[in-house]
Amino acid sequence: MSDWSLRLARPADAAAMPAIEQAAAVAFAAEPGLEHLDFTRTRSEADFARLIRKGHCLVVHVNDGVGETMAGFLVAEPFRRELHIWEMDVAPAFQRRGIGAGLVRAAMVDARNSGFRALTLTTFRDVAWNGPFYARLGFEEVTALDAHLRLAGELANEVDDGLPADRRCAMICFLD
Repeated sequence: MSDWSLRLARPADAAAMPAIEQAAAVAFAAEPGLEHLDFTRTRSEADFARLIRKGHCLVVHVNDGVGETMAGFLVAEPFRRELHIWEMDVAPAFQRRGIGAGLVRAAMVDARNSGFRALTLTTFRDVAWNGPFYARLGFEEVTALDAHLRLAGELANEVDDGLPADRRCAMICFLD
């Protein structure tokens, strides 16, 4: 039995998401070659609320003996027949409990049940808890970006924001 529970995100959940995103991003500062990047910037509460209203965002709560604490979240947005994962974070105190994998697997179930043909995302290809993590869950790197213009555009935006092009990739998980 796990010590956490997963559910669809509610509008009030948006308030806790920026702090979890920022806390989880601290790990990137220790990654060689990434220490110069500013991982303190997060989406705003309003941005998270906008994504939650689209109906495909998930949260995980743990019972800390006093009440429920949000431990992590996944925010996603539909793009035609694909559901794009914008952000998935687990607060450092709750990592290594299967929460991240649980969030991604639940997003797969939601996407399949909602008629999407694939889940997509962009990530660091060489950071253990990014590209390799998603590959273990069935994602594969998109190598033909000319066939996925939306993902190519997202990667270009990330490079414009200062992320290293050679370390970023788009990934897809087909749901059939």
